[in-house]
Amino acid sequence: MTIVRYAPSPTGRLHLGNARPALLNWFFAKRHGGRYVLRMDDTDLARSTRESADGIEADLAWFGVKPDLLVRQSERTALYDAARDALIASGRLYPCYETEDELSRRRARARAMGRPPLYDRAALKLTAEDRARLEAEGRKPHWRFKLDGRPVHFDDLIKGGQTVNTASMSDPVLVREDGSYLYTLPSVVDDIDLGITHVIRGEDHVSNTGTQIEIFEALGGSVPLFAHHNLLTDAEGQGFSKRLGSLSLSDLREQGYEAIAVAIMATLTGTSLPIQPYASLDEIASMLDFLSISLGPARFDPAELDGLNARILHTMSYETAAPRLAALGIEGEALWLLLRENLTKFADIVEWSKLVTGPVTPVIADEDREFVSTARQLLPAEPWSDATWGEWTNALKAATGRKGKALFLPLRMALTGRHDGPELKNLLVLVGRRACLDRLL
Repeated sequence: MTIVRYAPSPTGRLHLGNARPALLNWFFAKRHGGRYVLRMDDTDLARSTRESADGIEADLAWFGVKPDLLVRQSERTALYDAARDALIASGRLYPCYETEDELSRRRARARAMGRPPLYDRAALKLTAEDRARLEAEGRKPHWRFKLDGRPVHFDDLIKGGQTVNTASMSDPVLVREDGSYLYTLPSVVDDIDLGITHVIRGEDHVSNTGTQIEIFEALGGSVPLFAHHNLLTDAEGQGFSKRLGSLSLSDLREQGYEAIAVAIMATLTGTSLPIQPYASLDEIASMLDFLSISLGPARFDPAELDGLNARILHTMSYETAAPRLAALGIEGEALWLLLRENLTKFADIVEWSKLVTGPVTPVIADEDREFVSTARQLLPAEPWSDATWGEWTNALKAATGRKGKALFLPLRMALTGRHDGPELKNLLVLVGRRACLDRLL
């Protein structure tokens, strides 16, 4: 079975850039009938909070994403301890006693001599007596994974064949001095334990993959398939992770954007699929594959999100809108069908509905007062139909000689108090004769 995972760190709320891997993993699982695992990478106890974790779940639920399994790394330490011990026993994990200051000086010397600032593996030369002396001084070791130092090849499902040469890397620290784990070891251990078959993540992780594949192999685990997608950026190419601002998902939700609009922009930007309304995430999942994802940048345009959000509302059925309208105290399919094409956010319906229910403050220019008075006198008797507007305006043309904008704009301003809005032909019937008479004073 296909099993994917989305693995955020619960140190804050998700932003638009985070939504891209979260949803791409979801689409892949749906497309292949697989499982979606939400893994909270909360090993950083100083920064991770349960409030952030709950917020991440709420953000995903807004999209309609419900994980098949939720795990928290903070509850799986025994697995990581066992893997640590196995790597120590096999000689792949070794203790190092350098302080950060000492390592910084070594890196500076290497750069000054024109060499890459790689860790020199000095700790491997320490004797048991050396280690005992250092620990007697109060030093506690951090633990590094001994890389093979070879080209690691893998077939990326998006980017094609990739090679990461671990000979050009420092042996990575997997365990801190206090015994806590950095990202890499728990991630690999979880992928093995949970049977992850596909790792779908941003292309900024390509360079990590060589190290992780070596750890998979050192632990005797099956290496998953990797797919590294392009990152979502702003118009200037800057990543959202550096500046959340109004692009956090919770803020976008509070600003009134439709979840499906945000999902489309987060995932289809930088692909060959069109940015347009889709019925559901399932529809997107059925169409989006790795071949659709561009190798170039995925630049997000806020104006495109605004336009897409409006287009989704303009085609939203009354059946879909009805529960949300009821929550706002608004009813009526005819009213929804009349006003939806004027919406940019769903909550705009509250103000637009006042064109029907009132109150409306008529706007009548001095030069139009006689014309509006004539319009009131010629207002047809009820019952009204779709033909009423034509009958009324034809009578006005004959009586006043006005036509075009000179005829229609004063009527719109008197009946609605604004220059824009729905077709008056349809609005007239919903407003009714009594209210129209009141507005034509």
